[in-house]
Amino acid sequence: MISISHEANYIHVVIFGQFTLQDYKEFEDNVVYDISFHGPTRLLFDLSEMTGYTLDMAWEELSFAKKHTQDFEKIAVVSDDQWVVWSVWISRAIADANVMVFDAVADAVDWFSEPAQASEIIE
Repeated sequence: MISISHEANYIHVVIFGQFTLQDYKEFEDNVVYDISFHGPTRLLFDLSEMTGYTLDMAWEELSFAKKHTQDFEKIAVVSDDQWVVWSVWISRAIADANVMVFDAVADAVDWFSEPAQASEIIE
């Protein structure tokens, strides 16, 4: 299940349970709509409640990332799962956004308040 909210300066996405292709399509629709009106955006992906993902969703993620390399300013991922961190490294190779992994949502939101720096890396 997916929950998407449009906050003041970022899109907040929370995944509960299995992350499916249907969930990802809903995410894509929301993000593309936001980008079309506001330009490059900031994205907070809270995956701390995610139990897994489907292969077709993972494939769609790579395809979407290739198409939207310039559309994200910052991407914050909240997770303590090492496979998720590895996946973020792959996405970072495709997208031009600053991408960071956090243990807590509050830390990710704080990072959005800071100016972007070219040297930011995944911790």
